[in-house]
Amino acid sequence: MDIRAGIIAAIILSAIGAFFVFRSGYRAWLSARRLTFYKIKRERVRAGLFTILGGLALFAFSALLYFYGEPVAYRYFPPSPTSSLTPTITLSPTITLSPTITLSPTITDTPAVTDTPTITPTPFIPPAIEALFESEVTPNPNAVFSPLQFTLNCDNFNDFEVATVFQNPIHYVCAVFTYDQMIPGSQWTALWYRDGVLVHYDTIPWDGTTGGFGFTEWDAPAEEWLPGTYQVQIFVGLDWKRVDEFTLEGDAPTRVPTRTLTPSRTPTLTRTPTLTRTSTPPPASPTPATGTP
Repeated sequence: MDIRAGIIAAIILSAIGAFFVFRSGYRAWLSARRLTFYKIKRERVRAGLFTILGGLALFAFSALLYFYGEPVAYRYFPPSPTSSLTPTITLSPTITLSPTITLSPTITDTPAVTDTPTITPTPFIPPAIEALFESEVTPNPNAVFSPLQFTLNCDNFNDFEVATVFQNPIHYVCAVFTYDQMIPGSQWTALWYRDGVLVHYDTIPWDGTTGGFGFTEWDAPAEEWLPGTYQVQIFVGLDWKRVDEFTLEGDAPTRVPTRTLTPSRTPTLTRTPTLTRTSTPPPASPTPATGTP
């Protein structure tokens, strides 16, 4: 049984015990109300109340175990690195067949291209991200991290679904881990790669405790989650601690283009002539002729 299973078992047992103790005290308190003698009734009520308080104390203890049991346990019992499995049985052949006739090849095929095994590079922090460091606290080189567990929802560290292969469409992935011997305020970094290309990073001073649960997450639009192999690297200072991978399958949804309305015709201005009235003066009245007879 590991530490997590032991804490869960202790929570369940303490909760069940608290329920029965509270029930016993409540029944004793109810039975005391039906007694006639005052002294006996008072003693029975007092005993029932103490039993009820004991049940509530067990409830409180189970709640403390739920919220703080694992971090405290990991502080005194740090998680050990995952050991690799070694085979215990080696099968050796009992009979070796020797050919009686050896055929000598007449033509030796020389490959035109010789495959050279590639060298796996050691994870490192790019200089552009190293320039963003803010912490002045010297990190602990003995800090340890457990293997990363990938999930689509890490709201509850006591209950989440772990997977290494996901199907599109998604928009969020969280990598959960346990840690120990961390120094608050020291710089830590999480790098997210997709097929060797950096797609997301987090680098901040450590704001957690010295041991317990931690996580790194990436929330992005669904069209940015392209299929491929994703690798998450964890660093404390410049020292890398964990590297784990998950696979995303299926095509990401395409981004919906935004429509732009373009007028098909350009309106033309048509001028309308304006009528202007011109007033004509009335004809002058005739002037009578004057003369001398």
